[in-house]
Amino acid sequence: MTSQRHTHDALLDATRECVLEVGVRRTTLTDVAKRANVSRMTLYRRYPDVDHLVRALMTREFATLLEAVENATREGNAREQLVRRSVDAIRLLSSNPLMQRVLQLDADLMLPYLTDRLGSTQRLVEQFLVGQIEAGHVDGSIRFGDAKTQARIVLLTTQSMVLSTRPATSGLDFIPLIEELAKQLDGALKP
Repeated sequence: MTSQRHTHDALLDATRECVLEVGVRRTTLTDVAKRANVSRMTLYRRYPDVDHLVRALMTREFATLLEAVENATREGNAREQLVRRSVDAIRLLSSNPLMQRVLQLDADLMLPYLTDRLGSTQRLVEQFLVGQIEAGHVDGSIRFGDAKTQARIVLLTTQSMVLSTRPATSGLDFIPLIEELAKQLDGALKP
């Protein structure tokens, strides 16, 4: 199991290096296999194509980021934690080299996750948000409502900030923008 995990991580690490270097579209399974020092057959057995490999990479990357945000602070009520964690996640994602490279070279690959369906990473974040919102219902810091609906709105709001950082900061500083977003999220969730 450890060697499988090692190989899995090595494959995703090699994929990350390729995407950072040449973008998603120019990353090939052959290049990833070379970088990971595994045979192409080993790679093909685990991932049928680059799309599956990149999705696995993005899920790992953002699950790690989400875990870091969740563990960063536990001070304040559930609403204060959710707002702070949302803003922290935006900061981290907006400076994440992988996210920036994808937005720089292959932004159109994000379109299906904005117009057609939620991806596994979005569902992971939404699940986290539902838990935070339910905790806010219990401690009285978040107005009562359908937690899934409230989580979806928070997800879509924060996601738009991450994906639109470049145009959002045209003529404006990033810090005041996310401070304003924090105020809006806090106000929208208050009982």
